[in-house]
Amino acid sequence: MADEPSRTRPWSAPQQQKGPTVQVTELKDLVVSYAKQETLDPLKVLWSHLGYGIAGSICLGTGICFGLLALLRGLQTVTIFNDPAEADGGTFSWAPYFIVMVVGLVIAGLFLRTLYKMTQTQGMTR
Repeated sequence: MADEPSRTRPWSAPQQQKGPTVQVTELKDLVVSYAKQETLDPLKVLWSHLGYGIAGSICLGTGICFGLLALLRGLQTVTIFNDPAEADGGTFSWAPYFIVMVVGLVIAGLFLRTLYKMTQTQGMTR
């Protein structure tokens, strides 16, 4: 019975002393794992969100372009802007392009206004 450890002791036996090379290796491993935890893991999450943002902006931009193109083609079918009797389209054939340009600038202005308000409420600097 003298060889068996007592099962009632709540503490463990002290660890053996480690050499300086083992301590340096453990310190290096600890620093590397800490750096990965504090830098790489948040960057992975950030890249995920950034990917969704880029995909959304591409879809939104494509949708807006197609919407403006549909508006242009729709306005060109109106007889006021496009007279089928004349070869060059009539006097106001430039008007659909101007209207679509104004609508596009208004949409861009609304996006910029929203971006400006978001930066002001979040306290970001210019």
